[in-house]
Amino acid sequence: MKIVSRDQWFEVKQLSDGIRLIHEPYIRPFYRCNLWHIQGRDKDLLLDSGSGLVSLREQLPWITERPLVAVASHCHFDHIAGHHEFPERLVHPAEAQILAAPDGENTLSTAFVGDDMFEAHPDCPLCYVEYRVKAAPATGMIEEGDVLDLGNRTLQVLHTPGHSPGGISLYEAATETLFSGDIIYDGPLIEDAYHSNLDDYARSLQRLRALQIRTVHGGHFGSFSGEHLRTMIDEWQRSHG
Repeated sequence: MKIVSRDQWFEVKQLSDGIRLIHEPYIRPFYRCNLWHIQGRDKDLLLDSGSGLVSLREQLPWITERPLVAVASHCHFDHIAGHHEFPERLVHPAEAQILAAPDGENTLSTAFVGDDMFEAHPDCPLCYVEYRVKAAPATGMIEEGDVLDLGNRTLQVLHTPGHSPGGISLYEAATETLFSGDIIYDGPLIEDAYHSNLDDYARSLQRLRALQIRTVHGGHFGSFSGEHLRTMIDEWQRSHG
């Protein structure tokens, strides 16, 4: 398999409204987590931190030039394995124990990390053989209704369980933007993880459908419109009716 240098491992795309998309292009799309860097006046926010195979802080040093809070949309390996690099870490209480004591089962890494995951390896081609998510105990909890204030912008925490019990989404009402984590994205959803719950899934999706949303930035695949979100939710409900 192709080997790429670590300084090629991340790709950064500057979007509008002070939002950056960071991802790992050599991880295949189904496994590739979207890391959302949201810039504020007083501090920045990083939603999810990727596979942890290559250091975010070493390869993207600008990420910690300003105060930053790392938020976990949920605690599967592809979303939290870089969290240990950041001093301020927030998670929903339902998954705090996973962030503090991750293993191959509770993060799903045993089930998914392997050759199928990669288009190319970073320059440690066998690193995934000994892959493990490092502990990153939360420095604070976030729950339904909390507000994350970045100075000139605020993001409301929505508890959106279903994919996992502590799944959260972030909603910026001023721009009608939703950061949905893995409760919904424009690709095949995982509804059968060990702690998934279809009843919770249905309630979370119905709640998101009722919000005024213009843009959705999901945990995987491309961003999409609020109109497409509502169509996807309607189709999900019909298929699970």
